Amino acid sequence: MDRVTPRPIPAYAPGARIRAMTLDDCDAVAEIRVRGWQRAYTGMIPQAYLDAMDVARDAEHRRAYLTAESGPVNLVAETPNTTVTGWACYGPCRDGSARPESAELYALYAHPDRIGTGTGRALLAEVTARARAHGFAGMTLWVLKENARARRFYERAGFRPDGTEESFEAGGAMIPELRYTRPLIPSALSPDIHP
Repeated sequence: MDRVTPRPIPAYAPGARIRAMTLDDCDAVAEIRVRGWQRAYTGMIPQAYLDAMDVARDAEHRRAYLTAESGPVNLVAETPNTTVTGWACYGPCRDGSARPESAELYALYAHPDRIGTGTGRALLAEVTARARAHGFAGMTLWVLKENARARRFYERAGFRPDGTEESFEAGGAMIPELRYTRPLIPSALSPDIHP
C-alpha cells in the first residue's frame, strides 16, 4: 500500500484531498464503481449486466483486492468532510505488448454526481505523478471504444490511442476497448508526441 502523505487536490477541485485507500473506503468505492458503470455504460453494455451489478459484492472484491500482497496502488479523493468522491487504481502494465517500464491505469471513477467537478482530473494528475515518481516511463489504459466522453477526458490529459483494440465479454456481448498510452517522462516521448 502506498503510504505517501495525502496532498490537497488542485484548484479545480478545491477543499478536497487525495489519499491512499483504506479498507474503510471499500463500501464507498464499490458504490462509486457500480453506479459509475450503471450510468456511464448505459447503451454500451447490456442493461441486464449493468442491473445485476451489486455494490455489496463489489465491496468484498475491493477488500480482497486491497489486501493482496504487492497489489496495485489504490487512491481515493475525498471532500473536507471525508466523503469519498472518487477512486483510482494503478500498477505495472499487465499487457505483454506494452513497454515493460509502463504503468497501467486499471480504474478511475468519480461518483456520478461529481462528474465535471475536477475529481477525475485530480485523481489522474495524482496517479501520473506517483507513477512517474516510482520510475514508470509511460502509462497505458483501456477505455470502451464507444465511450466518447471518457476518450475525450483522457485525450485532454495527453493520452492517445495506440491502435490496439481488444474486446471483453459482458452479459453475452463482446465489448470493444481501445488502448491509450501516454509518456510520463520526456525521454519516453516519441518524435511525433510533444508534451
